[in-house]
Order: sequence, then structure tokens, then C-alpha cells
Amino acid sequence: MTAMSIAMQIPHEDRRDEDARRAALTYVGEAFALAALDGIGADDFAEAALCAAMCELVAIHGEDSAALIAGRLADRTAAGEFSVSRRQ
Repeated sequence: MTAMSIAMQIPHEDRRDEDARRAALTYVGEAFALAALDGIGADDFAEAALCAAMCELVAIHGEDSAALIAGRLADRTAAGEFSVSRRQ
């Protein structure tokens, strides 16, 4: 059974926030894999995904709150939170 099908079996209202975020990351990871199969580079897809995510955040929270979220992402990135390998 794939992670996507597992995520779909759990009713949204029964998931804790952390579980919902993990399920969402599964969907995003699968979208990256599908794009790669279609020959879309990871860097191009990542930029498009960030733009789509920002559009959603602006629609949900407004420009000011979305800008604050984006600012926190810069700090988290610099701190190595999103690095695949450990920082040395």
C-alpha cells in the first residue's frame, strides 16, 4: 500500500495537525516524482510549487501574514531545517 493511499484512508477530521502535515508532504513528494517522470526538473517544479503555495497562503491568510510566513521560512532554511544532510 502506498503512503498516498494510507493518507487517503484517514478521515481529515481525525488527523492531528502533525499527521495532516505528514500526509500533505506525501502528496507533494508524489507530485515531485510525477513531474520528474514527465521530464520536469526538480528546481523548476520546486519554484512552481513555492509560487502555488504562496498563492494559497495569500488567499487564506492575506498578504501580510503570508509575507511573515515566507520570512520565517528564510530563517528556517538558513538554520538548516530543510537540509537533507546534516550540517557540519
